[in-house]
Amino acid sequence: MSAGDCGLLLIRMTFGLLMAGHGAQKLFGMFGGDGLTAAGKGFAALGYHPGTVYAVIGGGSEFLGGLGLALGLFTPLAAAALIGVMINATATVTAAHGLWASEGGMEYNLCIAVVALGIAAIGPGRLALDRPFRWGKGGWREAAFALLLGGLTAALVLSL
Repeated sequence: MSAGDCGLLLIRMTFGLLMAGHGAQKLFGMFGGDGLTAAGKGFAALGYHPGTVYAVIGGGSEFLGGLGLALGLFTPLAAAALIGVMINATATVTAAHGLWASEGGMEYNLCIAVVALGIAAIGPGRLALDRPFRWGKGGWREAAFALLLGGLTAALVLSL
């Protein structure tokens, strides 16, 4: 086992489990979150109607995408879910505040999306459940899939 595989596992686990935690806050009220009812009201206040449906979509994308990234399972699809959510968060909340998170900007969202895309491109590594599958090796096709699917689903959600 190489240091690169261990490093990639560390990145996947950190970003993936933190994103799954964000989703669990929205969906289940775990980790100090307010749960689905409050998340639905928050989404409705941002213009997503019905708010609860979009809270399930957003929270589910964070939760399942985060778990997929952490486990290295369906990695390009997990990356697409996180990319799509981060595009929506950027477009509706953080872009208006500039780049830096200290000003409420899109720095955090951009970092998550780029890490997810990078993992899709290089693959989840040898310490991943995707290892036996073609997409478990990463590559241009996997990165393009993640970016295109994440971008298209974000555009679809934003257009509704």
